[in-house]
Amino acid sequence: MSEPQTGLWLVFQQIGAVLRKELAVELKHSSRISGVFFFALALLVMVAFASPHTSTLREQAGGTLWIGLLLASTRALDQSYATEHEHGTMEGMVLWPVEPWALFYGKALANTLLLSLVAFGLLPLLIAIFDVPVHGNPSTLIAFTVLGCAALAAPGTLHGLIASQARGSSVLLPLLLFPLVVPAMMAAARGTTLVFEGDAMGDSILWLQLLGGFNVLHWSLSGLLYGRIVEDS
Repeated sequence: MSEPQTGLWLVFQQIGAVLRKELAVELKHSSRISGVFFFALALLVMVAFASPHTSTLREQAGGTLWIGLLLASTRALDQSYATEHEHGTMEGMVLWPVEPWALFYGKALANTLLLSLVAFGLLPLLIAIFDVPVHGNPSTLIAFTVLGCAALAAPGTLHGLIASQARGSSVLLPLLLFPLVVPAMMAAARGTTLVFEGDAMGDSILWLQLLGGFNVLHWSLSGLLYGRIVEDS
């Protein structure tokens, strides 16, 4: 194997090691996942009971899902560095023989999986509570869900690190995160609504491409900036 291929494979191994560590922590402290799930579910239920008409409820389903995930994600991302700070292991992470951006991608992938798990758990309940028929392609709905969660996870992992170093991180994180991810959440909400209602004009593909563009931007820039921030932490 050539040297560039060996180096690339080593980075993938480092990302995999960080991802496994993050997932092991999540399994050990499963209350984080359940807390995020029930937070978002409570918002769905409140919107459902507050809506006066069933037709209005169906129109609000896609937007309500992503508002719930956006608000709930701040709690999950805020706690992403809780273990490191509780045990004083942030300096140890910097001293690992791991590329700083491998730390980012391992954590961001773990956060994407966590949010996707919550989103896929909410979708059947959303369809049942809001009485939403899925007229579009279910695979497109899955793509919007995964890409939407990824668009939350990448900048959330970066800004979660910044906020974790300050007092009142639970207040600071939404202030940093929301302006960045609101356009992506709008694309995810509109695309999800089109899948629910049926997309005769094929507009959902355009929203999916826009959401994919947000992900390319967020995942690239966040990975580049993460190394400088974690070294100063």
